[in-house]
Amino acid sequence: MTKAIVFDSATQLAVSVAWVVIAVAAAYAAGMALSWLLQRMKRRSAIIHDLDVLTRGALRATLMVLAATTAVHHTKLAEARGWVDHALLIAGMATGTWLAASLVSVAERRAIAHFVGTQMTDADRHRRKLRTQITLVRRLVVAVVVVCGLAAILMTFPAFSNVGKTLFASAGLLSVVAGLAAQTSLGAVFAGIQIAFSDAIRVGDVVVLEDEWGRIEEITLTYVVVHLWDERRLVLPTTYFTKTPFQNWTRNATALLGTVELDVDFSVSLDDMRAELDRLLRSNKLWDNRVGVLQVTDAVNGYVRVRMLVSASDAGALFDLRCDVREGMVQWLQRAQAGALPRRRIEPAAVHTSRPSATPARQAADAQPRADSGLFSGSLDAEQRGRAFSGPNGDATGR
Repeated sequence: MTKAIVFDSATQLAVSVAWVVIAVAAAYAAGMALSWLLQRMKRRSAIIHDLDVLTRGALRATLMVLAATTAVHHTKLAEARGWVDHALLIAGMATGTWLAASLVSVAERRAIAHFVGTQMTDADRHRRKLRTQITLVRRLVVAVVVVCGLAAILMTFPAFSNVGKTLFASAGLLSVVAGLAAQTSLGAVFAGIQIAFSDAIRVGDVVVLEDEWGRIEEITLTYVVVHLWDERRLVLPTTYFTKTPFQNWTRNATALLGTVELDVDFSVSLDDMRAELDRLLRSNKLWDNRVGVLQVTDAVNGYVRVRMLVSASDAGALFDLRCDVREGMVQWLQRAQAGALPRRRIEPAAVHTSRPSATPARQAADAQPRADSGLFSGSLDAEQRGRAFSGPNGDATGR
């Protein structure tokens, strides 16, 4: 009799597990069929495409958990229903949180497509600002969803439920929240929110910081990624941009001015140099026709320093334009103004090989020893004036 009971229990357990497996497999097949249907329909609607791409895994996992929960509820696993139901509840909360976060990502992509678009340039300051704000809001909402999901999972445990109720009911909750807000991590989160809505930087802005030139590639709630000109990535905390001064070249406008400096000889023809600069700028597509000026800023140490001020539509075009102008001017100097290339001049001092003949009186005075050389020494007349002034005894009174 006992063996029959054990056999019946094992049979019921096997049948129940088989039904659960069948239900999970059917749910997975339903998820695949739904994905196939969305793929067939996504050509007609962009939102269906985003739903298919961003929610595929979360949707299949949620369907499988729901199918497993339904199958377990219709089985006779009385002895194991307690912990099985609890595990399925936690799994359902986890997959639901995943699905909710995926739907937030779908909303973010649709908002970017509607308000920002797919193609952006440096001049699209407003659209880059909107994209930055939408991205940070999505990250914040996902963080809130994940925290709520974890809190809901913890509340399923009696011990954590009592702790949570005690904390929320106690008067010390505000002090706990204030203490957590003072921490560095939450300070970085608040700095990220401030950056998103203060318009200090946006995704795509050209900045100069830490002696590096780059473009803002990603802004999160805790850090900012800067794509440097040499393909490196500089990762900085968001608090850096609220505490440290930095240069933003594209905050209000993308057009910039740049200089090209050359040291040339004094013999250079400045009028011809201005004409060549004008020719170089007009033949270069990077010039935006705003500024093209040549000025002499210094003329010392045997050189003339010439500064050429040019303008371009953005930072990248300005850098290339400066390089083109510098190269063109160097080639022009080599070709048309070879004498104006920088050179160092050395003027030797004149060397006197002979001295004019001295008078006999001067020769006699030079031959005598100058024991009384003093204030008025240096010539024969000066020596005589000194003797007359000081007297025969050499004192100033003549006594």
